[in-house]
Amino acid sequence: MFEDIALNNNTAIHNFEIFVDGHRAFIDYKIKEDKYYLVHTEVPPVLEGRGVAAALVEKTFKYLEANGFKMLPYCTYIQAYLKRHAEWERLRA
Repeated sequence: MFEDIALNNNTAIHNFEIFVDGHRAFIDYKIKEDKYYLVHTEVPPVLEGRGVAAALVEKTFKYLEANGFKMLPYCTYIQAYLKRHAEWERLRA
């Protein structure tokens, strides 16, 4: 699901973002050296319950891995996601 939706790294505002049905979902981050501090995940209420947040996190993790980055999950949603998908712990700094 959402495979055809591209992840955008909006460096100007420090967000990983996707657009679904004209609505923007994003992960707010800070970056220091090669580490991304994932601070907050936000999905518009109209998209809730459709797996958008999970897709956004998965796409973000794939981007980080493909580009050789590590992350620190400060966002509670991402922390919960990691508990369900322990295979991504490999990205934790």
